Amino acid sequence: MSTPASKELRPDGKPRLPPGQHLTTGWPVLHYGSIPRIDLETWRFHVWGLVEEEKSFTWEEFNALGQVTDTSDIHCVTTWSKFDNTWEGVPFRALYDAIRLKPEAKYAMIHCYGGYTTNLPLEDLLREGVLFAHSHNGQPLTKEHGWPMRLVVPHLYFWKSAKWVGGIQFLDRDRPGFWETYGYHIYGDPWKEQRYA
Repeated sequence: MSTPASKELRPDGKPRLPPGQHLTTGWPVLHYGSIPRIDLETWRFHVWGLVEEEKSFTWEEFNALGQVTDTSDIHCVTTWSKFDNTWEGVPFRALYDAIRLKPEAKYAMIHCYGGYTTNLPLEDLLREGVLFAHSHNGQPLTKEHGWPMRLVVPHLYFWKSAKWVGGIQFLDRDRPGFWETYGYHIYGDPWKEQRYA
């Protein structure tokens, strides 16, 4: 007899479903504001802040940093979770290896087309499974889900996995991003139910 998906365990023996979450087989669409219009010909990914040299990548240059495929579970602060998402894209580590950070760089602010921002510790971006995804389950992302590229940080609530990413600013201290300034938790660990401040 098979075990229900909600009771499946992670490799560390803990349940896959965080407290207060329920499974969905769909993929709800949630975002603030309208979907930005993006042209891949003019799309750029900018890197600035506490770096030795600011950089700007075209779509082709960014994707040439390296490609990976990774499967992970995702958990939204609005209480839905979706298991076994297969992502394709550029691992954060590949970007990290292509730039030179100043020693005091400990945090990052993700900047997106449309004006959205979210904050993350550098050590979280360096974790396994964190990537800039252009595809989900074998298909290019839809515009509603962040085409042409979104960040995926599977170990945190999904608002940290920003859609329509266009750049990253490195900082020496943590600063709240868009939802964090409106009362969302500064970090967002689903296993600790860090939903709101």
